[in-house]
Amino acid sequence: MQILTQRLRDVFTLTADLVQHLSEDNLKLRLGNLPSNTIGQQLWCIIGARESYSRAIVSGQWEGFTCSLRETTSKDLVMESLNRSADKLLEYLGTEELSEKKLKFVISLLEHEVQHHGQLIRYIYGNQLSFPNSWHTRYTV
Repeated sequence: MQILTQRLRDVFTLTADLVQHLSEDNLKLRLGNLPSNTIGQQLWCIIGARESYSRAIVSGQWEGFTCSLRETTSKDLVMESLNRSADKLLEYLGTEELSEKKLKFVISLLEHEVQHHGQLIRYIYGNQLSFPNSWHTRYTV
């Protein structure tokens, strides 16, 4: 469980590093003329998944997807929600022995966030933005 918790911590840190690196205006960017949402809306989905999977991990069952973030263009609010959702889950994981069902929710959350990293890489390239150093270290960008 320590390895999985550390991996979550690493992924959460990468997400936070990217948001800290971006400007508030960057949160409004889309992928050119392609059907896409904004970078901020991608982050809304990450936060919603953290909150929703956290509830499922605690209760042992899926209770639906919701997200507390209401403003996807405020860097401060996005960072606050990212930090709160990460801290809450990591604190719980440090106190609980997980059943197989709960462990599957943790793995699904990890997969979800990493998939968003792949999407965000496309957004960064598509908008000719730069990456924080941590992303250069972790990914080949």
